[in-house]
Amino acid sequence: MNTKHKPWYAIVLVSLFLLLSACSNDKPAKEADTAAEGQPAGGIAVYGSHDDIMTFWDPSDSYSNEIIAMNNMYETLLRYDTKDESFKNILAETYNVSDDGLTWTFTLRKDVKFHTGNDLTAEAAKASIERTIERGKGAAFIWDPVEEINAKDTHTLEFKLSYPAALDTIVSSGYAAFIFDAAAAEENGGEEWFNEGNSAGTGPYSPEKWDRGSQLILDSFDEYWGEWEADQYQKVVFKTIQEANTRLQMAKGGELQFVSQLPNELIKSVEEADGVSVHETESFQQLVMMFNTEAGPLKDSKVRQALAYAIPYDNIIQDVLGNTATQSFGSIPAGLWGHDSSLHQYNQDLDKAKQLLEEAGVDGGELTLTYVSSDEEERQIAELLKIELAKIGFELELKGMLWDAQWDMSKATNPEERQDILLMYWWPDYADPYSFMKNLYASEDEIVFNLAYYKNEQYDQLVDEAQEVAGVDRDKAIELYKQAQQILVEEVPGLSLYDRKYIRVINDSFGGYEDNPAYPNVVFFHDTYKK
Repeated sequence: MNTKHKPWYAIVLVSLFLLLSACSNDKPAKEADTAAEGQPAGGIAVYGSHDDIMTFWDPSDSYSNEIIAMNNMYETLLRYDTKDESFKNILAETYNVSDDGLTWTFTLRKDVKFHTGNDLTAEAAKASIERTIERGKGAAFIWDPVEEINAKDTHTLEFKLSYPAALDTIVSSGYAAFIFDAAAAEENGGEEWFNEGNSAGTGPYSPEKWDRGSQLILDSFDEYWGEWEADQYQKVVFKTIQEANTRLQMAKGGELQFVSQLPNELIKSVEEADGVSVHETESFQQLVMMFNTEAGPLKDSKVRQALAYAIPYDNIIQDVLGNTATQSFGSIPAGLWGHDSSLHQYNQDLDKAKQLLEEAGVDGGELTLTYVSSDEEERQIAELLKIELAKIGFELELKGMLWDAQWDMSKATNPEERQDILLMYWWPDYADPYSFMKNLYASEDEIVFNLAYYKNEQYDQLVDEAQEVAGVDRDKAIELYKQAQQILVEEVPGLSLYDRKYIRVINDSFGGYEDNPAYPNVVFFHDTYKK
């Protein structure tokens, strides 16, 4: 789940308008919604990203960058608000929970349409969740506490749980909690139909045109239950622009309304520019360094500890990130319940690193580190690591790769063919530490996201127990997560380097935007408008 990271600067706006004008001819014009020359009256919002937007199209399987588009095409029963830790009703009008925490009942909105034209019903909602559970991909694990789903009537959806989990948090997840028309999707070909660029959600936008690796264009859904105001954006374009300076110039020129990420040194030039502003907010996102625990010298925990003591944490945070991040304590980010600042925090100590290597009987060697090639910050961090690890005898081969290639390498059948060190960003599926603790380090028979290939039965038991008691005894869950994190600190199968802040570049004409760390990098465009 990494932020996977021509110049069109002079001509992109003209060509984009021509393209969108052509696309708009594919559908009938919306009543009172179009302006001169085929442009929607609410305008076009353009989101600039450094990497391809769409990895998965199937809403059951979604588990990567496409979160930013999917949450505009699909909706969930509730949405979590990190500001006050509350839940906003989306497709559910009301909900309640039994005293024992095992039965949750949701009353769905009436008169909600899917993009397929069919009505949202409790049976349809049930089918979509059951399809996600049955496929068992992506973040489907979030539904593990659910024992039974019942459509009590046309708009009443009931969940029976095997233990009292916080279902409100689960149904508000940015992944695997989408409600969609599963029956219509399957009739049309299921996953294959989705992968052709189709959606079956209830969201305010539906896909109009997709060019893999280049752009995704979403058009407003005429029958959206949330309705439309004249100044809301009727079209949204997600553009892949790998060159950071090009994204910056396009933002300054008004060609991008929103830029999700820029290197620190470019951010400084934005602060004095007219027409754009910098938006800074906390996040639940960490840069994680995963060690290959199944091959080479990193099979030894002492060698992994040595590497942890060789990392120049202060230089990374100050020089590369410009203090827009803080060094992580453990594997649960600050601001998310379960975070514990009393955990041991590694610092750079080359003498200690050399001592550990001597105890392990390892005298350096060659290691391979992979990172996302289009992420300038990851590249700079990799270069720093190469310099510092050389001081303790390791020659680091750096491989900047597209995320898909990095992903394939990490899943090689032969452990010797995998990377030794993998850099990737991780953020939660839903606002719960289970995402960080279970997915990254719990034992797996088949490699999914435990790209350290780590196995520890005691760790697994602690994490599973914490998840099962979290709904009724959060304090106990926090203590169990602390014990599990202490194991990670000692054995270092991987290391969270820092908790980062989100630094956005936003055009001054872009109104209504609020960052929500529970949905990383997502702009809920129906909440925004053209000033």
